[in-house]
Amino acid sequence: MQQPSDVQRLPAEQMFRAELEALTAAETRPVPTGWRMSPWSVRTYICGGRVGDVEITPKYMGNERLVEIAIATLLTDRALLLAGEPGTAKSWLSEHLCAAINGDSTRVIQGTAGTTEEQIRYSWNYALLIAEGPSERAMLKSPVYRAMEDGAVARFEEISRCAGEVQDALISLLSEKRVSVPELHLDVPARKGFSLIATANTRDKGVNDMSSALKRRFNIVVLPAPASLEAEMRIVQSRVAQLTSHLDLNAALPAEDIVRKVCTIFRELRAGRTLDGSQKLKPTSGVLSTAEAISLLAGSMSLAGSFGDGTVGDIDLAAALQGAVIKEDDKDSLAWKEYLENVMKKRGEGWFGLYAACRELLP
Repeated sequence: MQQPSDVQRLPAEQMFRAELEALTAAETRPVPTGWRMSPWSVRTYICGGRVGDVEITPKYMGNERLVEIAIATLLTDRALLLAGEPGTAKSWLSEHLCAAINGDSTRVIQGTAGTTEEQIRYSWNYALLIAEGPSERAMLKSPVYRAMEDGAVARFEEISRCAGEVQDALISLLSEKRVSVPELHLDVPARKGFSLIATANTRDKGVNDMSSALKRRFNIVVLPAPASLEAEMRIVQSRVAQLTSHLDLNAALPAEDIVRKVCTIFRELRAGRTLDGSQKLKPTSGVLSTAEAISLLAGSMSLAGSFGDGTVGDIDLAAALQGAVIKEDDKDSLAWKEYLENVMKKRGEGWFGLYAACRELLP
């Protein structure tokens, strides 16, 4: 049997099991039907705090009122839609909400252009279907179906990447709170505690607008990008530490000045101007989100640990930046060259090593 230490990425309920158990054991407030802890404890798990001797690490660093609205929504008859730009922790928040509420964040549908209505409702094991005819044994229940049976919360990631007619398969499920299986003459009602958390990017290419009828079944919470450089740095440092703790990168966590440089570059190219507002910049085609900054630093650690001395330096950072910034060669290369020459080069000695390493990698 595979041990948790052998798993590349643990689900939230395993990664933070000690915190969840401490919150559950110390619970004194009313716990809703189907939930493992009270809304107040869910908020503590998401936003951070302390329970006895156990420190609860913050999972979402942002407007705590938005977290409270999201939690309160899941107590009503409306589903929750977390919307925002890529990298604003929508999936991360949805996973941790399910982990806290149900102790299981794995009831998830990943939305893509190839997602079908059967993946939302149910499908069949066709070998059993042909051999035995329609039966519950031959049925393959979707994560939403199982959540309705269990009175739990399901997740639907990237719902706007699905075709409109596939998205609308949710309308009857969310309105009637039951799923019909005409082949078996079954009508399965959702148990108390059932809800759905969906996520949707507002800037990604290739998305499909949700119908007005479907939007009315959701309470929409828009998660903003980090408000300041310092806030983004805190998020990046925290998530890099969590992400790399289960990876054999053989490298130390990036120093604060390295994280500051990455977040500064990303925020400036994202906004199309320098942080002080004194200079306009050509934006790049990539989103350059907080999530990408986290992945970039993890990649820099891998380079430093595999081919360096284990300390992330300018040469490691430059290689990762090149791949993150330049997505479309002609347009992005020009914007990156101008940024290097007109901004980074002029920032003094502290930036010159990174400038030289980035300049050397340009074609």
